[in-house]
Amino acid sequence: MQQLLAPIYAFLNCETPDSWIEEAKKPENLKGLLIDHCNCELKAAQTAMFLIRKYAIDKQSGQVLLDWAKPYEDFVYIKERNIESFLTKESKKNELSADLVSRKDFAHSEDLIAKMVRLIKEEFHHFEQVLAIMHSRGIEYQNVRAGRYAKGMMKQVRTHEPATLIDKLIVGAFIEARSCERFAKLAPFLDEELKKFYISLLRSEARHYQDYLILAQAISDKDISERVAHFAAVEAELILSEDTDFKFHSGAPAVSAVVA
Repeated sequence: MQQLLAPIYAFLNCETPDSWIEEAKKPENLKGLLIDHCNCELKAAQTAMFLIRKYAIDKQSGQVLLDWAKPYEDFVYIKERNIESFLTKESKKNELSADLVSRKDFAHSEDLIAKMVRLIKEEFHHFEQVLAIMHSRGIEYQNVRAGRYAKGMMKQVRTHEPATLIDKLIVGAFIEARSCERFAKLAPFLDEELKKFYISLLRSEARHYQDYLILAQAISDKDISERVAHFAAVEAELILSEDTDFKFHSGAPAVSAVVA
């Protein structure tokens, strides 16, 4: 595990504060964390899907992606949810119905598609896994409002291309790296089922952050180290500063922090 995590610690400017772990390991906060984690897995898949649709494929292929996401988004946004029915259809719904056709006017289309499709498939699967754990514990799925973490990162994204895409990929790398670091740090304080589950996520999360970084550097015509350093500082400030809304990616809990 330490060999897997070493690049993560080198990439991030700080570790998760002990105060966040102290709050996260409280039994009364587990429900809120699992619900937020479940939402985060789906958001990660949706973000990757947006990048493919916007930059890498034609309109018809875009519809293929939308069809892939539909069972998950229907489950999230409809009021009457049948969790058991949704979970039993896992093997059928987590597959693309057709090949995606890459755009010829974007040199990195095929690489973006390959890396993001794999990520989406894994994030959908993680969403299902968290949902199954919640269901077995009598925790109902809920939509939750976004915290300040991702919004704080996205505020730093430049507004002209290809800088916008490069920055979004770097942001994706930090979100995945922080998830990996937080899974590892929290796991020892959880029950055996959740401990094993969170440790099982480390390898894919570590690969996701690397895929985002590799894509960002490939698309940029200059070294991205300066932008990575900028986002590293922003991300660390969000993680270390007090946060009144306790979530999976929130900062140090303020005295008045509440679980969503």
